[in-house]
Amino acid sequence: MTTHSAATDIGLVVANHGRHCIVETPEGKRLPCTARGKKSEAVVGDRVHWRPTHEGARGAEAGDVDEGVIEKIEPRRNLLYRQDEFKTKSFAANLDLLLIWIAVEPVFSESQLARALIAAESVNLDICIALNKTDLPGAQAQRERLAPYVAMGYTVLEGTLKKDAASWRAQLDSRMAGRATLVLGPSGAGKSTLVNALAPGARAQVGEISQALNSGRHTTTSTLWYWLGERDAEAGNPGFDQRTALIDSPGFQEFGLRQLEPAQLPALMPDIGEHAGDCKFYNCSHLHEPGCGVIAAAKRGQISASRYRIYAELHQELGQSRY
Repeated sequence: MTTHSAATDIGLVVANHGRHCIVETPEGKRLPCTARGKKSEAVVGDRVHWRPTHEGARGAEAGDVDEGVIEKIEPRRNLLYRQDEFKTKSFAANLDLLLIWIAVEPVFSESQLARALIAAESVNLDICIALNKTDLPGAQAQRERLAPYVAMGYTVLEGTLKKDAASWRAQLDSRMAGRATLVLGPSGAGKSTLVNALAPGARAQVGEISQALNSGRHTTTSTLWYWLGERDAEAGNPGFDQRTALIDSPGFQEFGLRQLEPAQLPALMPDIGEHAGDCKFYNCSHLHEPGCGVIAAAKRGQISASRYRIYAELHQELGQSRY
């Protein structure tokens, strides 16, 4: 087995629930691991160092090890958070692309979309927005809602998955190849259909992970990592880094932004940032100051009313979270 040192082995976290994780070894074996101590900070996508729960198993074949203990988390390239009214919690790490899967119906929340984009921008993730069910009558109205995002330079794809899955695969394959892609979206948008189309073995993997965690209910609210391609040892690529992965996170949860300062928002919202340099005061909040370039742009319609409202709401929220 590939080892980090004489004492620990390295693996990839592909699912977690509380203190319990599923860790995959470079050889493809998946085993339940618990965190050392009372609280686990490991999230899906983490590379971790682990050891067998029973030290006597270290001399056995890798296949004989049934569970382990996580000792250390490797440094992360990035980390995303989600939040509810009570707390903020990390949930995915070491990603390359955020795929935001929305639909003509149900109508998506622009506030949730904006939060997801800001979270991705803050950790330098590539971003792709996908609009599904464009065969429905309300398609044009949703295109118009997304027009400001197209103008900001975001990639927006569209189509109808159930009618043309091949077209969606063609659009997504080149963007996802060799990368770790987090896909999320609201209930009813067709995300589960997408996951099953891209990862045909997804249902089997969910069952496997549920069994390893000893409870099917765990995976209903868990973030899960799926491989989209087979490992190719003959090509000299038996490990994790060059394989294509999809990370599925339930729902379109509120992204946690409380790690950010209010003053960081303009740099993470392209339409706001475009006019932030036109302000009279260097420390302008873009909410009430005279000579504010952002307020002036909003009045001219260069920033949509909904986007400026979202900016103001987030500025207030992040300001309150400092205290």
